[in-house]
Amino acid sequence: MEKIWLESYPPGMPEEVPEPPFRSLRELIENSFRNHPDRPSYTNMGTTISYRELDELSLQFACYLQKTLGLTRGERVAIMLPNILQYPVALCGIFRAGLVAVNVNPLYTPRELEHQLKDSSAKCIIVLENFAHVLEAVIDKTAVEHVITTGIGDLLSWPKGPLVNMVLRYVKRAVPRYRFDNSTSLKQALEAGSREELALVEIGYADIAFLQYTGGTTGVSKGAMLSHRNMVYNVQQSVVWQGDAYEGVRPIIAITALPLYHIFSLQGNCLCVMEQGGLNVLITNPRDFKSFVKEIARYRFNLFTGVNTLFAALLNTPGFGNVDFSGLRVCVGGGTAVQPSVARDWQAATGNTILQGYGLTETSPAAICNAVGAEFTGSIGLPIPSTSVIIASDDGNELPAGEVGEICIKGPQVMEGYWQRPADTAEVMLPGGWLRTGDIGRMDEDGYFYIEDRKKDMILVSGFNVYPNEVENVVVEMDGILEAAAIGVSDEHSGEAVKIFAVRTDDSVTEQDVLDHCRKYLTNYKRPRAVEFRDDLPKTNVGKILRRALREE
Repeated sequence: MEKIWLESYPPGMPEEVPEPPFRSLRELIENSFRNHPDRPSYTNMGTTISYRELDELSLQFACYLQKTLGLTRGERVAIMLPNILQYPVALCGIFRAGLVAVNVNPLYTPRELEHQLKDSSAKCIIVLENFAHVLEAVIDKTAVEHVITTGIGDLLSWPKGPLVNMVLRYVKRAVPRYRFDNSTSLKQALEAGSREELALVEIGYADIAFLQYTGGTTGVSKGAMLSHRNMVYNVQQSVVWQGDAYEGVRPIIAITALPLYHIFSLQGNCLCVMEQGGLNVLITNPRDFKSFVKEIARYRFNLFTGVNTLFAALLNTPGFGNVDFSGLRVCVGGGTAVQPSVARDWQAATGNTILQGYGLTETSPAAICNAVGAEFTGSIGLPIPSTSVIIASDDGNELPAGEVGEICIKGPQVMEGYWQRPADTAEVMLPGGWLRTGDIGRMDEDGYFYIEDRKKDMILVSGFNVYPNEVENVVVEMDGILEAAAIGVSDEHSGEAVKIFAVRTDDSVTEQDVLDHCRKYLTNYKRPRAVEFRDDLPKTNVGKILRRALREE
């Protein structure tokens, strides 16, 4: 394989990254604790914690998990939290105790949560109390033995004036009621952990750091096993790829609006910024764009990561044009294609180019990205150092530049496989360690890659994967529905939206009935936005529904 993209690398960019200085994410974060104790690490809702404070809090949490709960090396702990200060405390504590993190979308329905907890066999979960009632509905069907609850303001240190206390009381009253047989609060867990001493657990490259759930190719949510080697290398690759973008900037300040439970923000903001001793500005509710703009206006930030819908919404938010962008050095767009008009308007408003990149949960995720300073062309960029990419034919053979085929990736960031699913793993892995991405693309003569189409039927809504099987399975559970097919349709706000085609056995079933049913069982971004009833659906000669035919109508 000829790596023709190397000729397009920025001057001085190496073909391979050096051996990372850390053998685990635990070593990575503890190095930042030692080297930057007085720097701010995370800030949220007016409260900032330093690396020293994060060190102390995460150590207490690790001691609680290990000593009080008795969790042992390799056991799974689920994190069901939005972007609040409790997230980095929990994550760092899990790694320091030698455990595996299982990220959970806090907006999951009971059905979705039950599958992920059962599949991962997580023994413990930390959950924001606003969402604990969802856990309560399914916990008896899972392996979860320990529940740690936390309130939105538990780690906030606002001056406790009458107005603040009134707000906190209101937030507390808004929490749905829940009850668990075996639970504790995060405050109690930290207190208990402060009286213990952590035992060192040997972890290294081969150990699993995350079970990061993704739909893969079938729509059944699977846990991608991301090892410490995968993650440490991908952090190293990303830091090397940024070159001298942050020269003279210390500490780096990153706007972290994408959820940390998503692999893009988890790696690009949480881990990469921590490795460099930077500050993550956590945005808990990025959909409140007016408040979002007010918050980021307080900082001379240097890194901004987002998806097309986020960039577009901010550009249309009053006050965005008054934000100080003079410190912005790197802006990365991922998850879904950035629209040229959005990239153009962002450049005009901020003076900064959106660097479009590409990756998957299965690649930890960074694999292909435009270099800092590159113009927006619609390309997803060049393979980052220590990464090989080919365009492959259906039989797995490499195709020449200009030919269209499946994008396949090889590198130290490629996952170890799917958790307890060897058959699914074999389906996406080619001999020699190549990952079949399921995305169709091409490489030009300069080594730049372009996405052409998706081989999979996956629907991409605001950067989140939606797999038709899951949506269809929910719809056909309805009385009066015989069969259903889900496809993605163009949407100016989210890139794509889900549309359902359904065959009824009861003509009294309405579009609203279907939408209401899906609202009960699917997270918001997975829910259909339109329903069309048909007398029948196109099928192959063996009876398989042809989603492609519906897309091509």
